[in-house]
Amino acid sequence: MIPAAAFGVSFGVLAAAAGMGTVAPIVMSATTFAGSGQFAAASILDEGGAVVAAIAAAVLLNSRYVPIGISVAPLFRGPPWRRVLEGQLIVDESWAIANRGEGRFDRGLLLGAGLVLYPCWLLSTAVGAVAGDLLGDPEQLGLDAAFPALFLALLVPQLGSRRALAAAFGGAAVALALVPIAPAGLPIVAAAGVCLIGWRRA
Repeated sequence: MIPAAAFGVSFGVLAAAAGMGTVAPIVMSATTFAGSGQFAAASILDEGGAVVAAIAAAVLLNSRYVPIGISVAPLFRGPPWRRVLEGQLIVDESWAIANRGEGRFDRGLLLGAGLVLYPCWLLSTAVGAVAGDLLGDPEQLGLDAAFPALFLALLVPQLGSRRALAAAFGGAAVALALVPIAPAGLPIVAAAGVCLIGWRRA
């Protein structure tokens, strides 16, 4: 919870500094609820990039939810509107917490974690966007390290099998190879594709 909140504050600070104001970052967190995609968009705008490039990077990063959604699709029942609403609670953290290994997921933990993370993400974004000037430089506060630290904490418990290790190292190798030459967002999408191939062969 603390890393997610720190990352939300960091996003709010960066988004406000990038010229998004105070309302737009909060609205984006409320409607998008995908930290890495939001951070990519704000970073591109902060560097003077075009709005179209920022949107494209966010879409590319968030396309990783395609394989994530496929993996938990059997958990969702009921009318389409209910599945759509519940599907919005699927984020990296809730997915990792609900993962029981071997393709099994706990529906209660998946939705419960999402319900806890959503207001936390929204509130921390608001704090960063509104009070960012009072907090100071995110890098000096260590907020820039919140995102990688959070994902490392989520990844380590999942590495209990050879298949998981192969997917992790394969995805990492592909991402590292593409970072210097590919557009923002593409490396993580390609890395997610490696993991999806492993799942299809399981």
